Amino acid sequence: MARTITIDPVTRIEGHAKISIFLNDDGGVEDAQFHVTQFRGFEKFTEGRPFQEMPSITARICGICPVSHLMASSLAGDDLLAVEVPETGMNLRRVFNLGQFVQSHALSFFHLTSPDLLLGMDAPVAERNILGVAAKFPEQAKDGIWLRKFGQQVIERLSGKRIHPMWTVPGGVSEPLADNDREEILAEIPKAMEITRKTLGLFKGMVGQFGPEIESFGNFPSYFVGLVTPEGNIEHSRGNLRIVDENRRIIADQIPPAAYSEFIGEAVAPYSYLKMPYYKPAGYPEGFYRVGPLARLNVCDRCGTPEADAELEEFRQLGADHNGTVWESFHFHYARLIEILYALEMMKRLLDDPAILDKNVRAVAAANKKEGVGISEAPRGTLIHHYRIDENGLMKWANLIVATGHNNMAMNRGVRDVAKRFIREKEIPEGALNRVEALIRCYDPCLSCSTHAIGQMPLMVEYVQPDGTVRSRQKRF
Repeated sequence: MARTITIDPVTRIEGHAKISIFLNDDGGVEDAQFHVTQFRGFEKFTEGRPFQEMPSITARICGICPVSHLMASSLAGDDLLAVEVPETGMNLRRVFNLGQFVQSHALSFFHLTSPDLLLGMDAPVAERNILGVAAKFPEQAKDGIWLRKFGQQVIERLSGKRIHPMWTVPGGVSEPLADNDREEILAEIPKAMEITRKTLGLFKGMVGQFGPEIESFGNFPSYFVGLVTPEGNIEHSRGNLRIVDENRRIIADQIPPAAYSEFIGEAVAPYSYLKMPYYKPAGYPEGFYRVGPLARLNVCDRCGTPEADAELEEFRQLGADHNGTVWESFHFHYARLIEILYALEMMKRLLDDPAILDKNVRAVAAANKKEGVGISEAPRGTLIHHYRIDENGLMKWANLIVATGHNNMAMNRGVRDVAKRFIREKEIPEGALNRVEALIRCYDPCLSCSTHAIGQMPLMVEYVQPDGTVRSRQKRF
């Protein structure tokens, strides 16, 4: 009889998923699979809608990532209009997206990951949560809450709403920035910088405690994909794709959004509703790659802001054996903190420019093309919106490739490696199961972006002997 350990649901992530761990006759781990159990449908039910509505429709995909979908969808709309967005409109979009990066990365690091880092992977499950962090590390908990609030308020001050704003539109943004909102954001950046510097120091001071996790949490060679500027700097809001290998050798560069499908293919697996993108020239499944904070720092030449560049130089020492490429998925957490620092520095740079208050923020036109592609960087990685419309500007077809999808094959390989390292015959240590989940949390997947459903599932893990006898059982509700 086949023996399987099931983790259902995976906890402290956005959305619903489960993990199956398959054991061999000796009780060792043979394989593991990450199942996304929700079904998405946004591409289909947007058909027939005016393309101008797509930003506000796709923003409803997720309450965590609405700004990300607004950005990519608006860029696809720009392409359909065949217009150049006014510089101030584009820079306001950048500030908007940087606010999203701060709030989302703060949520991931402080609320979802810090329980493992501060309390320990083997801490009692009843304590290993944000409330446990608040009880034992109140300063860090308060810092996380304040930093996320700051990012949300940036979004609100620009758009009028923290969640599901409808401010970015095809051609630019709907309203210019008010001077008082600009001053309020600038006044709070120093505190946000202070918290970020302190948290970076905290992380670097504790990272030595997690040697086994660093060694096994997605520590393998892969391709990396992300947006860069023409100069090769990191870019979140508009740019061209760059693909590098495990040694940071550029294998494709300055790929315009319209050409993404020449390099990125999509496969399907029978055990998940989430597609598996891959680098086409390498084929499937050999062409698996990673996106997100770790990938962006591996792909870019530099960040382009002083403090973030200094941190990036130190970060790349972790990958000294691979020409500065950091392989370990555990260090997604480290990369997130560096990106928060970059976001705050860049936000200040953009807001200090008096031109940010210019009233010319939107180009207005009718559709001039039948097909448009928008690519931006969401906190979790590269986000692609691809639309086709008819002569009346109504949606005929859409394809969305979200960050969690790009990382799907890497997450599957990662859970297998972690399970093999920490799952032992005849027992299921709760801390070992938490480490399997923690590998997924490194990627901070947003499964509502990749799939769409409602509901909540309990967790029960059983170790079943070949004769069907349940050797041990753990429940979590």
